[in-house]
Formats: sequence, structure tokens, C-alpha cells
Amino acid sequence: MTDESKDDVFDVDRVRSLVELMIEHGLTEVDLRQHGSTVRLKRETQPAVGAAPAPMIAAAPVVASSAPPAAAADDSDLLVIKSPMVGTYYGRPKPDADAFVKVGQTISPDTTVCIIEAMKVFNDIAAEVSGTIVAILVEDEEPVEFGKPLMKVRPN
Repeated sequence: MTDESKDDVFDVDRVRSLVELMIEHGLTEVDLRQHGSTVRLKRETQPAVGAAPAPMIAAAPVVASSAPPAAAADDSDLLVIKSPMVGTYYGRPKPDADAFVKVGQTISPDTTVCIIEAMKVFNDIAAEVSGTIVAILVEDEEPVEFGKPLMKVRPN
């Protein structure tokens, strides 16, 4: 290998090293520029914490029905946890894991209630309220918009 090829950003061994570093550190994109040359590497992968494309068993839904219609007037004291971003909702860290929260569970402001995947990044969503989960309003792998109600919570 010549001295010139050692500095070449397009050197195959250098690109392989970059890919290995990306995998090792969980990076999905690297953009390098040197002396007018550019190398941009992008991986389409799922972090181990996520459950993205793995199929879910339909027999174990995370969604719980809300209170009966007669109790609807009693919902005025409930708090709503809303989606802070656009993405895909996941109610469990992995397809075969237990749900982050269940109806009837008491939560605190720092309790992780779900993950929302946005642009291949998995974001833990904290409750930011304390109380008891009354209803989970979305299903696993459901697309959510900013501000979409995810859960109802009865404050303590």
C-alpha cells in the first residue's frame, strides 16, 4: 500500500474499518469529507432493544378496552399521555417480552411506558405523570402522530 492510498478515503480496507466501527458503536450513518472527497455510509438496521419488523402474535394484544360507556362521564379527571413525536408505537421492548405497562399498573413520572421508533431510532417514552393506567389506546406497531393519545391515567 502506498502512502497515497493510506490517505485515500475510498480505500476498501478503510471503508471496511468504518463499517466495523459503525456496527461496533451502533451507528447507522457516517458522513466523511476530506480534501474534496466524500464518503457516506448508511445502514438500515434495527437496534437490539427494538421490536420493529419482528411479527407479533395476535393472541397477546397490549391494548385494553377503555372504561364502559356509563363511566365515560367520569373520565374528566383522567390525564392523557400523548405521543411526543411521529413514529411507530411499541408497547414492549422485544416481541417476546412483557409490556412496559399494563392497565391497572401504578406509574411514576420516570416510568417508561413505551418506545416510539422514529427514523430507525428507538426512543423511550416516560410517563411524565403519576397515577394508575386506566386505558392503553394504541396497539403495538401502530403508527402514531405527534400529540396522539397513547394512554389514560387516573392521577394519584
